[in-house]
Amino acid sequence: MTDDPIIIPRRRTSYHELTDSDRELVDAARRATSRAYAPYSHFHVGAAIRLSDGSITEGSNQENAAFPSGTCAERTAAYYAHSAHPDARFEAIAISAMGTDGQPTPTPTPPCGACRQALLEYEKLAGQPARVILDSPGDIYILPSVSSLLPLSFSDF
Repeated sequence: MTDDPIIIPRRRTSYHELTDSDRELVDAARRATSRAYAPYSHFHVGAAIRLSDGSITEGSNQENAAFPSGTCAERTAAYYAHSAHPDARFEAIAISAMGTDGQPTPTPTPPCGACRQALLEYEKLAGQPARVILDSPGDIYILPSVSSLLPLSFSDF
């Protein structure tokens, strides 16, 4: 038996190298971090989803003392996007984070496992890949799809 490494494809870029459309999405995710309710972790995350109708939906993490009742930024944005625009399909999501020191995280912050699975369902619903943009002041990672974040995923539903 051999171990095959799982490789997650990503393109490393900078904010200034992004397309106008991707920059707009990253800016929306960065703005959303300011609306996070994170009195426990002090870790503010913002997400922005571009839909096939051209709209952008933003979300931020919302914590609650009754753990695990809070919701991550990615799921907040995804659930609102589909609720408000049920006929639109996800095209891309940008995620940005502010660390406990109140500064942008030095490296891109990927979504947690629960968010990866939730986003995968919307990608499957769209019938096409939804690009993922992971933001930080230095490097920005662009992944071709949500499924690339979740290799060996549970997706036969």
